[in-house]
Amino acid sequence: MSRASRRRVLAAFLAALGLAALGLAALGLAAASAQAEDVVDLGWDDLIPQGQPPLSPSLEGVIPHDESAMASGQPASSGVRGDWNGRIVRLSGFVIPLDQDGAGVRVFMLVPYVGACIHVPPPPANQLVLVTSERPYEAEGLFAPVTVTGMFGAAATSTRLAEVGYALSADRIEAYGG
Repeated sequence: MSRASRRRVLAAFLAALGLAALGLAALGLAAASAQAEDVVDLGWDDLIPQGQPPLSPSLEGVIPHDESAMASGQPASSGVRGDWNGRIVRLSGFVIPLDQDGAGVRVFMLVPYVGACIHVPPPPANQLVLVTSERPYEAEGLFAPVTVTGMFGAAATSTRLAEVGYALSADRIEAYGG
């Protein structure tokens, strides 16, 4: 093969390699886009089984310990939903730290309203999500509002504060942006 022929073959190979690299980059962007589209945005009412009443407004808010008839117990849960088991979801709520690492939180309960589980009564188990994170999240205070994205599933868990109905392995925790 002549020197000119080798150059043409090399140029064609490099051009094909460049197009392949562009194609792989495009596939990577498409996969990232598909992953972003696969995230399920959940609200707290989505965690209640269909046909069951939503969380009672009387449970929301801060109730002094000595004035609550429910101080000794958590309301019964109407069950959990398995619709999103193994799916990547995004859910916003408030942080109740369970395991801290320095200034960061590795394990916390995500709750639907400020004061849940700290002031009585805790919400039903289907309104509590146990969040775990490999990287500590530095919360901006005890009742920091956050948005958590990660693998979700129904998982009955007992903590020192309440029975929990769901678990979320956090890939991303960020301050709530409204």
